[in-house]
Amino acid sequence: MKPVLSVIQIILGVLLILVIIIQQKGSGLGSAFGADMGFYRTKRGAEKLLFYLTIILSTTLILSSLIGLVF
Repeated sequence: MKPVLSVIQIILGVLLILVIIIQQKGSGLGSAFGADMGFYRTKRGAEKLLFYLTIILSTTLILSSLIGLVF
């Protein structure tokens, strides 16, 4: 159980790092492709997906770490 859990944690960690790196701090994905976002707006499309994916991956990583402490 421990080796499998360790591999899962490594994969989740790498995925979480990649998703965070894709996001740009303080700006949306639109500005990465040349759009000027100088006003407040809501998250849409891929940016919203990355936001929720970050939350899901981080929660899953924390839960798997807590499970690893118990077993």
